[in-house]
Amino acid sequence: MTMQHQPVETGSGPTLLAEEPTRDSWPGVGIVIGGRSPSRMAWKRVRQDKVTMTALVITLLFIVIALLAPVLTWLTGWGPITPDNKAINPDTGNQPYGSLGGISLQHLLGVEPGTGFDLFARVVYGLRTSLFVGFASAVVSTVVGVVAGLAAGYFGGWADSLLSRIMDVMLAFPQLLFIIALTPVIQNALQTDSHGGTDENLRLLVLVLNIAVFAWAYTARLVRGQVLSLREREFVDAARIMSAGRRHILFRQLLPNLWAPILISFALAVPQNITTEAALSYLGVGVIPPNPDWGALLSDASQFFLQDPMYLFVPGVLLLILVLALNLLGDGVRDALDPRSHRG
Repeated sequence: MTMQHQPVETGSGPTLLAEEPTRDSWPGVGIVIGGRSPSRMAWKRVRQDKVTMTALVITLLFIVIALLAPVLTWLTGWGPITPDNKAINPDTGNQPYGSLGGISLQHLLGVEPGTGFDLFARVVYGLRTSLFVGFASAVVSTVVGVVAGLAAGYFGGWADSLLSRIMDVMLAFPQLLFIIALTPVIQNALQTDSHGGTDENLRLLVLVLNIAVFAWAYTARLVRGQVLSLREREFVDAARIMSAGRRHILFRQLLPNLWAPILISFALAVPQNITTEAALSYLGVGVIPPNPDWGALLSDASQFFLQDPMYLFVPGVLLLILVLALNLLGDGVRDALDPRSHRG
């Protein structure tokens, strides 16, 4: 019986892994023997974890709903800023007609008190806003953190000292307070007559950048620690002996061995960023009305809680489910990529 192997570099150095399955050479025996890549083994662990798979399905469902928001609202006949004055009663302070906030076949989740906006349309479009800010800021912070962590861990010396002190300073900042203070200042500085977009779009860009600026240090600290360990491994020494340049060592030797902690960091950053964006909108420094946002919906709903509890209940529960699913998915990814961890 023969099997072909090739060296594969991992976080613990080069190991042997079967490249392609081969058949037994004995006549009449058709046993296929092959190795599994780390990604396949991780995916197998994810599939075997019912909690992680449930979280994955819920997350994908939310993403599909956000992508199909225009189609879903077209089917219902109401947009996020299309009022239905016939659904609210002016004699009761524009409260929705009927029970449970005006839930009916025409308005699946009811209507907003005061405005008459369809709550289903507001929630669906608000989901797009939350997911965009959460994922976009996580991408930016991860890219910046990976580059800074690679540089600090590999070069060492004054570069490591400088970048490490910057990380310490960023981690010491009270993130939410500084974002609240800086968001309107940065927007006013960027606001011109030719910025190429609406004020709402500019505010989204400012939110993404502000959240990313205060989040990249977590990823950088994690990557730096991994690089400090990997740079002393035999496969890095072998690359140096073969006169490999720094770019090759950084991006062809070290970076491929960091995909697991980077993916874990990204998966855990998304729900945190969504929560931060919702908190900013709740405090009035997030998404600009009339753009829908779950944090702004919660802020408005708090004024009508006694008259219309469903107005607060719907976006609040959906935000809880989304963040919980993303957190459980991030924990599952971490467990799947770390063979030594086991869910209790």
